Amino acid sequence: MAQLITTDLVTLDQDLGSDRQQVIRRLADQVAATGRATGADGLYADALAREEKTATGIPGGIAIPHCRSTSVTEPTLAMARLNPAVDFGAKDGPADLVFFIAAPDGADQEHLQLLSKLARSLIKKDFTAALRAAATPQDIVDLVQGALDAGPRKSAQPADALSTAASGSTPGESTAAPTGTPPSAPRRLVAVTACPTGIAHTYMAADSLVAAAKERGVDLQVETQGSSGATPLPPEVIAAADAVIFAVDVDVRDRNRFAGKPVITSPVKRGIDEPGVMVDEALAAADNPNARRVQGSTDSESQQTDDGGGGEGVGRQLKRALLTGVSYMIPFVAGGGLLIALGFLLAGYEIALSNDEGVGNGDAMLAQYTLLNLPPEGLAVFLGAVFFKIGALSMGFLIPALAGYIAYALADRPGIAPGFVAGAVAGFMGAGFLGGIVGGLLAGYVAMMIGRIKVPRWLRSLMPVVIIPLLASIAASGLMILVLGGPIASLTNALNDWLSGMTGAAAVLLGVILGLMMAIDLGGPINKVAYSFAVAGLGAGAVANQAPWQIMAAVMAAGMVPPLAMALATVLDRRRFSVAERENGKAAWLLGAAFISEGAIPFAAVDPLRVIPASMLGSAVTGAIVMGSGVTSQAPHGGIFVFFAIGNVAMFVLAIIAGTIISALTVVALKRFATRKTEDTPVIETVAA
Repeated sequence: MAQLITTDLVTLDQDLGSDRQQVIRRLADQVAATGRATGADGLYADALAREEKTATGIPGGIAIPHCRSTSVTEPTLAMARLNPAVDFGAKDGPADLVFFIAAPDGADQEHLQLLSKLARSLIKKDFTAALRAAATPQDIVDLVQGALDAGPRKSAQPADALSTAASGSTPGESTAAPTGTPPSAPRRLVAVTACPTGIAHTYMAADSLVAAAKERGVDLQVETQGSSGATPLPPEVIAAADAVIFAVDVDVRDRNRFAGKPVITSPVKRGIDEPGVMVDEALAAADNPNARRVQGSTDSESQQTDDGGGGEGVGRQLKRALLTGVSYMIPFVAGGGLLIALGFLLAGYEIALSNDEGVGNGDAMLAQYTLLNLPPEGLAVFLGAVFFKIGALSMGFLIPALAGYIAYALADRPGIAPGFVAGAVAGFMGAGFLGGIVGGLLAGYVAMMIGRIKVPRWLRSLMPVVIIPLLASIAASGLMILVLGGPIASLTNALNDWLSGMTGAAAVLLGVILGLMMAIDLGGPINKVAYSFAVAGLGAGAVANQAPWQIMAAVMAAGMVPPLAMALATVLDRRRFSVAERENGKAAWLLGAAFISEGAIPFAAVDPLRVIPASMLGSAVTGAIVMGSGVTSQAPHGGIFVFFAIGNVAMFVLAIIAGTIISALTVVALKRFATRKTEDTPVIETVAA
């Protein structure tokens, strides 16, 4: 196995820049210069994207920027002892020791174990003191190699099994009570640590928690869910635990194992910064009968908290619930909307109209004819009726799915049934999209509160499958029918009437607003609000009122502009973009054409202050043109590839071209104004958001 670090990868007592971006850039250049990465630009972009998720500074003047990247050809460590130190986000100040961990995207288990072992060594004070005292790069290499070689590991048990204690105990060991503590009944805790990359923070948090527990005479065992796999905690260990600590930035795998246990949840970095506080909070939760408990495999327990402690803020909770509902709703809308559009293409709009008896033309045709007995209109019209009916049935799930999965995000599986019922009631009452949101939130919060009621053990098995769904359905749907449904339906009807009557300047202004919303966060919450607003109109299914179709067209066209504009900008002025950005620009052509706004995120992540305003300007122009010219879209997704569902497709394309050119020219102008082009290297500058 090749060495992870060599003297060429060590920098001692040098100034690598005034901020973390410059330091990471210099270290990425160093890795690429040794031939361990195909290019510094791609490695830098991946490392910076990881850094923006969670700061990599830890207590003790240490930083561990790290990433997994397709640019890396072999696992590598680059080390720098900085002078002056640079802020990497640690609470106790800047870092003077920086380890840059660069792992290939498909790194093998043995290398990942070594990388995680190094990360664990960095929380040991004697090791970091030796690094600061080292006189030469070779001394650093010897120290790191010694840390990697220290202590045999059992081959049957990977590095991220049950955590090792900070003192160097073997995997699977728990902390024992210190000398003098009665061994009869030690407090018992279990924990799970996990971060997005799963190389450094996952293991450092585990060892920090174990060390803090040992100081308190607490038996703590940790399951590290890292990149090199995870060995689950034994069921008997979980059953014996008094409480659970989740120090995670991602979902906990198979969280149902911990159901019913008091839980403390925080970002993984808090497990490194404040391990003792987290252990104390877990012990307090174990003694508190009203403490929050693990409910199951919902996302709510594994999110970062607003206060860094054990509770999720209401604002974050609402945002997460709404985005969860929208994300589960979109497949119903996308498939259903495209099928309806295909039905109109084959059979015409008349297939959606009703006959004199109030029966839909498509329904009547399907009831009377089959493939063996085609209607007089022919096969195409019959297939159009089939597509329209399937699409209409799929769109019928729009509001129930939205409400059901909003409730699911709040209360896990017991919330799904009452959420779907509340959504169906909202549709029945004519409360529409707004009613679905309100019904889903009601169902979720009611189910959550009922689930927190302490019941006898013999009744617990009935709670999630019978009692919670029954009571929550009665409460949420009853409130919708008796109190809230009527007023929300009136508001929805008023909103629809207002949109239907929009013409001229009012329609153009709405297009501008929708365009700005689609570009401001490129697939984030604001973008999703605009998109959800548009697809809710498609769910109404009215043929006579085409205002919802115009809104859908404006949203789709505006959402296509940012990636297309960034692709065009990389062609217009290549030297203003890094190699990685130019490669992303090639992919952005297709992503933009398919209405995937996220195709512009790699550009916005590196240069948000120029990319996002430029994108918003072009998207606003596109939205205004689409609304002002009456372009329509019967399809909720697909971009230019659903041209058959676009009314006035020529103006649709023209609006996208106009917005793309405006955004591309704007971002190029901003880059030229803010930076000076060099003759030999592309300009690469990061503007902090």
